[in-house]
Amino acid sequence: MNTNWRIEVASWLTGMGINSQPTDGISTSVLLVACLVMASIGYFIASHFFVGGINRIIRRSSVTWDDIFIRFKMFERLAMLVPLLILDFLLPIVLTEHQVLSLFIDRTLSALLVFLIIRAIYAGLNAVNEIADVKMINRRLPVKSFVQLTKLFLFFIGLIVIIAVLTSQSPVYFFSGLGVATGFVMLVFRDTILGFVAGIQLAANRMVSKGDWIQMDKYGADGAVEDVTLTTVKVRNWDNTITMIPAYALVSDAFKNWRGMSESGGRRIKRSINIDVNSIKFLSDDEKNRLSKVNYLKAYLPQKLSEITAANQLISDLEMPVNGRRLTNIGTFRIYLQEFLRQHPKIHKEMTLMVRQLAPTTEGLPIELYIFTNDTRWAYYEEIQADIFDHIFAVLPEFELQAFQNPTGIDMRAINRQSHY
Repeated sequence: MNTNWRIEVASWLTGMGINSQPTDGISTSVLLVACLVMASIGYFIASHFFVGGINRIIRRSSVTWDDIFIRFKMFERLAMLVPLLILDFLLPIVLTEHQVLSLFIDRTLSALLVFLIIRAIYAGLNAVNEIADVKMINRRLPVKSFVQLTKLFLFFIGLIVIIAVLTSQSPVYFFSGLGVATGFVMLVFRDTILGFVAGIQLAANRMVSKGDWIQMDKYGADGAVEDVTLTTVKVRNWDNTITMIPAYALVSDAFKNWRGMSESGGRRIKRSINIDVNSIKFLSDDEKNRLSKVNYLKAYLPQKLSEITAANQLISDLEMPVNGRRLTNIGTFRIYLQEFLRQHPKIHKEMTLMVRQLAPTTEGLPIELYIFTNDTRWAYYEEIQADIFDHIFAVLPEFELQAFQNPTGIDMRAINRQSHY
């Protein structure tokens, strides 16, 4: 068949006034041009009809994630294989009289085919990673780490196959050589291997995902995870600085992940206000009457006073404050805070809500609030917390209580002035 082609080409050239033989360079050149034309036609058909048709189907589909394959031009890269396959099939037939050139072109085209196949797979992997971002799959699985590992694996496979094709050696020969170079590979790609193993552990245990808020003081990280790659975890801190943490460090070292707080819908407030113990006292009758008008105490005080009156009926000498049961301003204040927080619109009612006394210290009696806000966003959380404690400090005088504060310079000067009189 090859001889018939050459004879027909030579006859055609002779008819045009060009003296040509079936085996000379002119006939070969014409056949090479014909091969290139056929390869161009094949690429035109593949890119405009097949790839164009697939792209039109994808654009008209109801889903949007498949458009990502168009953006990464995966099908266009696959279309590049068509002309190479045509040339790889035709050129050895055309160049039968030029063995050296035929062998060189055949190996070159085979190497290009391997390169373009890996290039198309890379585009598909990039599209898969983008789809994982869009579908929020990266929050559950480190897809990017697996994509990078697959790319690295394909790179070495493709490199070995290309070298094997160009040198006419079996790929097994080069793969067996990797066993000898294992120590070198382990040294060069130590972080990659450790990162891959860590990535599997992070994914299996759902330790960290994109979008999580993590805190790792050892590396100065305190912010949102922006990216989880094969070797590093990128964290954008709240001051907009970037911290890069080795992936294996998240497995070997301790860190705090605030994902549970975000998913629960409540963020904890655990803060105390120190009360000056010198301001703690029993409530007088006038103070009871005044506090009974407080909305948050209207249900509590009558019930509590009735209970105390019933308990004190069998006790003599009630004129002495130490005899019998009495209301204190600190206890009433604590009940007030509990009711105030229960009715607060920004406090999570399904989580722990507690106002408790801690052990007294040299700085007074701590009254601790252990509650959860129903808004986990940082700025809103801080605003809610500040509003609550603004109110607490402002309402203390209503209960004849004082917040503890160490003496300041003004206090010391006032004491000195009094000592002079």
